[in-house]
Amino acid sequence: MNKRKDELKQIVNEAIANQEVPHVKLNKIGPDDVDVDKLTKPSKETRQEYWGKGLTYFAIGLIIVLVISIIGFIGAHGLSTFFVDHVNVFHFLTSTDWDPGDGKNHVGAAAMIVTSFAVTLLAALVATPFAIAVALFMTEYTSKKGANFLQSVMELLVGIPSVVYGFLGLRIIVPAIRTIFGGTGFGILAATLVLFVMVLPTITSLTVDALKAIPKHFRQASAALGATHWQTIYKVVLPVATPRILTAVIFGMARAFGEALAVQMVIGNAVLMPQNLISPSATLTSQLTSQMGNTVMGTLPNNALWSLALLLLIMSLVFNFLVRLVGKKGQK
Repeated sequence: MNKRKDELKQIVNEAIANQEVPHVKLNKIGPDDVDVDKLTKPSKETRQEYWGKGLTYFAIGLIIVLVISIIGFIGAHGLSTFFVDHVNVFHFLTSTDWDPGDGKNHVGAAAMIVTSFAVTLLAALVATPFAIAVALFMTEYTSKKGANFLQSVMELLVGIPSVVYGFLGLRIIVPAIRTIFGGTGFGILAATLVLFVMVLPTITSLTVDALKAIPKHFRQASAALGATHWQTIYKVVLPVATPRILTAVIFGMARAFGEALAVQMVIGNAVLMPQNLISPSATLTSQLTSQMGNTVMGTLPNNALWSLALLLLIMSLVFNFLVRLVGKKGQK
């Protein structure tokens, strides 16, 4: 180490002594004034960089450990239904008989799975046309001030707690459905209308970003060919933005599929295969939130609920995979 310092000091001394440009020569610094120890020690900026990298790697590692822990915890409890309680997987996915307290032959989640997908798909189908229309108005027709106002409205809708949406659905939508169609008013239709309002801001905001990302020369080229404003939107803007819009719809579906409290308040919480849109039913999330506190850890009813949670986790991973898949196709 000392030998390397001596070599460094000799190199620095030679560099100072052999300066040939007069106006940059450091006359006040002689060969013996060089502090080699200071030159070899890390600077303040270098130490800050080390600290920054260390904190970044620590945060990334913590997130990875947290995600793996969540997946492992839910997976271990969810799979106990099949490996400990010996419930048949095919029976679990296809049977509509849900009463885990009566034994392993009564653990069927088909009704909740069907209802969850029905509510999610219907909410996405209803919300997507409205979201695209609002996004087109914000990006193609209204002024910047009008777009900012609509953006503020969307942000306000995002900030409203889900329990408020559920309470409004319980007080307004359910009685309205009961008056118009009869029955109790609870069911898939009520849940769809509540989720429609909840996922609309998500799909709209992402669609706006998708439309804004289209280069201006696409629109200019279309206008130069004689296309009208609407022809440009229909033939150029929307086709180019379709992959990003599909990504927005998938994000909205993921939000709808995982929503619990608002859906629980308006769907009826009856674990039955839905016969129509106004018959009481239950989703995976509504059953989880309403029953998890009424079971004992380690028992079949509790493990069965963890299996529902595992299904939700798998669906979340599927939605993420679809987002990446559509995004890659959009880049091509």
